[in-house]
Amino acid sequence: MPELKLSDITLHYEVDGSGPPVLLLAGMLSDNATWLPLVPLLSERFTVIRPDNRTTGRTEPKDAAADCALMAEDAMALMAHLGHEKFHVAGHSLGGLLSLEIAHTVPDRVATATVLASGRVRSPRTASLFSTLLAIRGAPEGEEMWLRAFYPWVFGNQFFEEPARIEEALIAARAYPHAQSFDAMKRQVAAFHAFRPKAKMAEITCPALVLYAGQDLMIPPDLARPSFAPIPDLTEATIEHAGHSIVWDAPTEVAAHLTSFLDANAL
Repeated sequence: MPELKLSDITLHYEVDGSGPPVLLLAGMLSDNATWLPLVPLLSERFTVIRPDNRTTGRTEPKDAAADCALMAEDAMALMAHLGHEKFHVAGHSLGGLLSLEIAHTVPDRVATATVLASGRVRSPRTASLFSTLLAIRGAPEGEEMWLRAFYPWVFGNQFFEEPARIEEALIAARAYPHAQSFDAMKRQVAAFHAFRPKAKMAEITCPALVLYAGQDLMIPPDLARPSFAPIPDLTEATIEHAGHSIVWDAPTEVAAHLTSFLDANAL
């Protein structure tokens, strides 16, 4: 099992494929499995590296400090451990903000930064959502109900056209052996509330790609777009039929945009 022992955690990660290295960072309530739809689409051309952020997946212990800045430091330490002096980084939601923190912190090491379904904004609605999900999950029989409450926020309209998909997703989520525990979820939500990104968008020196999800209820494109406007070398695109879970709603389109961008800014 690939893992990296750091000062206070053992970081689990996965590596697939070969070629230029691409670091993929998961968002809130997710681990490296959030990228599974993209792995076969990218791994024939790239070395795809997927760590489990603190509080998620197989990274231990779950009660280690859950600060988001530490998550970015963990990812940088992993790339140094793997011997990648320069790499591409991409992140979904919270992971997108972490990717920009990394690009700002070690600009000489980051070739490109990609942000998926994210925004440099503090949305009271999103903060309220995570607090509400915690309250639901902490109630009797909450393990299923919090997921049912969460799905309309993360998936696009197409997901709900066949009701069976909801039940299939619930079964898969409940059966997933590395699912984030309630206590770990509380720790990550607290870290999210406390996160104050340090990266200044006008100081991001590498090319940056931002992919918006047209049906994103958590971070609507119109709300997110102004926050990225100061990035000097910025490419933007919107996948109209995708929800916040853009990688699962539109993996082929995400892979096409990302591959084209990485090819245009090769290491």
